[in-house]
Amino acid sequence: MSDVVRIGSRASALARRQVTEWLTPIAERFPELSFKREVILEGGDQDRVTPTLAEVARTAGGSAFSSNQEAALVGGVVDVIVHSLKDLPTSVREGTLLLTTPGPREDVRDVLCGSTLADLPEGARVGTGAPRRVAQLLALRPDLRVEPIRGNVPGRLARTTRGPLDAVVLAAAGLRRLDLMPDVHEVLDPLVHPPSPGQGALGIQVRTDSPAAELLAQTGDFHVDVCVRAERALLAELHGGCSVPVGAWGRIGDDGLLHLSAAVTSLDGARQVTATGEGPVDDPAKLGACVAAELLAKGAGGILEAIRKP
Repeated sequence: MSDVVRIGSRASALARRQVTEWLTPIAERFPELSFKREVILEGGDQDRVTPTLAEVARTAGGSAFSSNQEAALVGGVVDVIVHSLKDLPTSVREGTLLLTTPGPREDVRDVLCGSTLADLPEGARVGTGAPRRVAQLLALRPDLRVEPIRGNVPGRLARTTRGPLDAVVLAAAGLRRLDLMPDVHEVLDPLVHPPSPGQGALGIQVRTDSPAAELLAQTGDFHVDVCVRAERALLAELHGGCSVPVGAWGRIGDDGLLHLSAAVTSLDGARQVTATGEGPVDDPAKLGACVAAELLAKGAGGILEAIRKP
């Protein structure tokens, strides 16, 4: 292959940090290569109009944050894409593949900035652009006024100091990568607020059978990979994406088994079904499918179908 590897990512400061996080050990491992970063704007980056909650639920799918990058990869403009894995659809574009997920995985949890959940007054205004977070918040505090917000992490965070919001919900991973954890007021329990599948992990996408795929084939982390594969398998079984309120958290326990917790919640928070499971680490897809089946048996399908209706 060429001695220059072209790496694509989105334009934000967080995307740059993620590229650096992945690239630092890779560059040390392959000192004979040069790496060039290419910025690729996505539809979700260019459309800054704040949507309604219904619009978020219908249109906030992973393709808004990955389709242009995938096109650049397939077209040979770049050799590797570094994604936030939670933004990537469970079915990647034909002709590409996801490498073994790199490690370590950053903090999977959601956080509340501006106030703790208990200290928010009745009717407080809380900002988040994620249907899952909206649903999980309202399941615990139906009195809250949840307002959809978009934009980069610092901009959303600023809405609690320069804007009208009492708090915002963000991913701990992004705040840690941007050294913004001092702004956190509460870290939310992932057993109560299971995160988006893949949250905190990076997704490294390459063209199938490309020199980059061969070069980087052995660069991932097995333990991180099995956890996110279980989460994404569950999401795939539910035919979900970023636009549906599905949370899932996989982790390897002290018993050596893969554990998976998940929840599906209606957008108004009135209905929530949960499920857990455990299984061997060598078959994460089976565990994801089994926990998804339990969710469906408890009524998750009806919740998701109601959300998908126009």
